Formats: sequence, structure tokens, C-alpha cells
Amino acid sequence: MLQQVSVGQKSLDDYRPIVRGGEIEEIRSLAEPLKGAGVVHVNATAFGGGVVEIFHTLIPLMRDVGLDAEWQVIEGSDQFFRVTKAMHNALHGADIEITPEMQDIYLRYNEANANSFEGDYDFVVIHDPQPAALLHYHGRGGGKHWVWRCHIDTSTPNEAAWKFIRPYLKPYDVRIFHKPEYAGDLALSPMTVIPPSIDPLSPKNTPMPLEESRVIMARFGIDVDRPLLTQVSRFDPWKDPLGVIDAYRMVKEQVPEVQLALIASMASDDPEGWIFYDRIVRHAGEDFDIHVLHNFHGVGNVEVNAFQSGSDVIIQKSIREGFGLVVSEAMWKGKPVIGGNVGGIPLQIIDKQNGFLVDSVGECAGVALSLLQQPEAAQEMSVKAREYVRENFLSTRHLKDYLKLFLSLT
Repeated sequence: MLQQVSVGQKSLDDYRPIVRGGEIEEIRSLAEPLKGAGVVHVNATAFGGGVVEIFHTLIPLMRDVGLDAEWQVIEGSDQFFRVTKAMHNALHGADIEITPEMQDIYLRYNEANANSFEGDYDFVVIHDPQPAALLHYHGRGGGKHWVWRCHIDTSTPNEAAWKFIRPYLKPYDVRIFHKPEYAGDLALSPMTVIPPSIDPLSPKNTPMPLEESRVIMARFGIDVDRPLLTQVSRFDPWKDPLGVIDAYRMVKEQVPEVQLALIASMASDDPEGWIFYDRIVRHAGEDFDIHVLHNFHGVGNVEVNAFQSGSDVIIQKSIREGFGLVVSEAMWKGKPVIGGNVGGIPLQIIDKQNGFLVDSVGECAGVALSLLQQPEAAQEMSVKAREYVRENFLSTRHLKDYLKLFLSLT
């Protein structure tokens, strides 16, 4: 069988003080006809990245409302994950050739995982390109309804890569995207839009007193009496950490005491992450005010919470982005957020109302400088940001969207 991932327990009722009145009752009403239904989510890694964080909340909540929900992870070698990372970049639009040899590796591992996939489920939800060919090789046995869930920006994919993957997506009953634009020519087939979400009760997002966050940040060499810019994201060229360093250097010319933290979680399905980490460290050079940290340094969810809660400005300067959950995380904490004007970030940030959208390194530096010099200007904006996340991007809304989708399929 594929690797089974254990998750903890959660109670939907614990979210009652956070969400709007009546939402808990609405969710339980939607779930009633689905009680006992078997659901399995299948992806490529058990740690690292927003999808994994979503699963640790979504699957326990599905169980709490009566679904028999599971999480399974496919098996793959470094060779396979190098191929799927190349496909990931190509589907984002990179000029990368997916050679016949790479296609063969991708399909061989998908076939092997399909042969290992067991169980009788009512809904099989396959996440992202890595296991997308499972349905092709497995067939519908073991799942009455098959769903493909895309978490990346496929609005302008490399045409050759899209042509290769598209036939394996067509047989699914429905495809889920963050935005309609991501569906491309699959928009004419059964598809739906479900944005991702954050868990307001997770260790990463529960309220943290400023003094506690300062103590934690100090352990990683941050001078808590000086201003701090922070970006939390994978070490990936699409997140543009090199551009963030360049923007920080422009700010530092005016605010010499400013510091920068770049924080990531290294994932098992992203072998490119370590290569890009080396590039980031080289680009940072001998500037000891740049702190490049990841989970192997002991930075987990609590530490990310501390950095997001204690920083002066949060940045997510992506140049391509499926969604960017860290934007909603920071907005939920009432922090001023600067995001790249790409992908799913404009779904979260309404420019100059609850955050800032930028298109260049210079714009990013200019907004960051303004926020450091006039922090009071962001206070009213932070209240709007938190409420916008409450209405649109919490786990309860995400659960409700899945329940509605399952009901529509039945």
C-alpha cells in the first residue's frame, strides 16, 4: 500500500468562537448525507509546504463531521522527484523540456504507485502533478469518484508539458483549481474553484504574545530591538528570495539597522530546494543581518508563528504563485503584507486596502521602506486584513467547499 500518514484529532466546535454565527451548523448539515463516506487524499510528501499543513487540519475535520477520511503518500526515488520538480516548473511556465526519458520515469512510478493503491473509497482526491496518472493506471476500482486537485499556477504553462500531462487529467470526474484562469482548456470540462485555507487554531496561527515571539526570534540571532523584514516560503526561484534580498539591500541604504529573515520548510518532494538554498546563501554573502533558516535549524510551526507575529513587515514576493498561504497567515496575525502581484496572491490582498501588491524589486523596497518609516499607517489596514481572512480563507470554509463538491458528485 501507499504510505499512510497519521493525523491528530480536531473538533469543528472549537472553531465556533472564530467563525461567523451559524457556520458550524451549516457545515454539519451539509455533512449529514455524507456520513460514513470513504475519502482518501493522495499527494507526494508528508512534510513541507502548504498542502501538508492543510491536510493536518482538513482530514481531522472531515472525520469529525462523520466522513471516513485518510491521507496517503506516493513512493518515489530522487530521480522521480527531480522529474516532477521539472514538471512543476514547466507547468508554471518555465522553458524546460520534459524529455521522453523523463516522461517514462514519471509514468513508471505512477504505474507502480497505482498498483500499490488499495482500498474502496467513495471519493479519491489526487493532489498536484506528481500522482496525476494514478487514475489512468489504476482505473476506477477503489473509488467511485476521482478528483484532481491542482495547487499550482497553470495559467500559462509550458505547452509541451501541458500537452503531456493533460490526457491524464481528462478522466477525472472534476478538477479543482484555485482560480478559473488556472484551468486553461480544461475549463470547458467539469472543474470547480476552491481556494486553500489556513487553520486559525494551529500552532502556526494561534495568537502569540509579542514578548514570546521576541524570545523565540532572539534564539536564532535576531536583534529584536531592530526592524525585521521576513519572507516565509520554500526556497524556490518562483518565490524570488534573491529579489527579496535585493529589495532588503535597497531598504538598508535608508534604514541601516534593518534585518531580513528568509524561512523555509525543506520538503521531501523538492530536491531542488537544497540547490537553491545554496544560491540564496551565496547571494546573502557576508551580511550577518540576513538570516536564512529552515526546519533543519529547528524552525517549525511555532517558530514561524513567532517570526510572522514579531516582524515589522511580511513579504511574499513571488513571481509565480499558486496561492501563497503565508499571505493569509500574516494577514490573520494583523501584520502588513507585501505580495507579488501574481497568481493567488491578489485573491488575498486588495491593494492598498488590506495589504500591498508589487511588480518589481524596487516597488517592494519602496513599500517596505514606507511601512518601516510610518508603521501607524498599517494599523487600520491590519484590521481589514484579518477580517478578510476570517470571511474567506479559514479551514471551515475549505471543509464546506469540499462537502458541497462531494454532494454534487453524488
